[in-house]
Amino acid sequence: MRFRVLPTDLDVLGHMNNGVYFSIMDLGRMDLMIRSGLWSKLRARGWYPVMASATMTFRKSLQPWQLFDLETRIIGYDAKAVFVEQRFVVDGEIFAAGIAKARFLKKGGAVSLAELSELTGVDVTALAPPEWVLAWSGSGALPSTRADAPSEWPDATS
Repeated sequence: MRFRVLPTDLDVLGHMNNGVYFSIMDLGRMDLMIRSGLWSKLRARGWYPVMASATMTFRKSLQPWQLFDLETRIIGYDAKAVFVEQRFVVDGEIFAAGIAKARFLKKGGAVSLAELSELTGVDVTALAPPEWVLAWSGSGALPSTRADAPSEWPDATS
């Protein structure tokens, strides 16, 4: 997808705001689902995607009015989620790159990867994400929604 940095995308330093990257990544994932035909299949079953986590690495700033391309590809699946890599590219050069971990939900809970495989006709077990992505995913995980997750900061004096 091709975009242009607009004045409403800028932060106080005059380059594209870091939060805007994540919003544009949402558009790229939606575009991928629509173009692949997955979106209409999901909607027909009442399923929908949700973000589990995301990470972003910034290399160069995108400046006002600058054209850039967003490249989006699926890089793998684990037992519960799909991992998507997205790159912000100017003239073939990566300016920023992000990884999104997403799950699919339905009334009553999560869509299993077996159900997703059946819907898409893709063997999701055949595409494992890179090891570093799995390590990142595990290291930043929060407790399950069924578990307690109190907001308690460690004591700075100990």
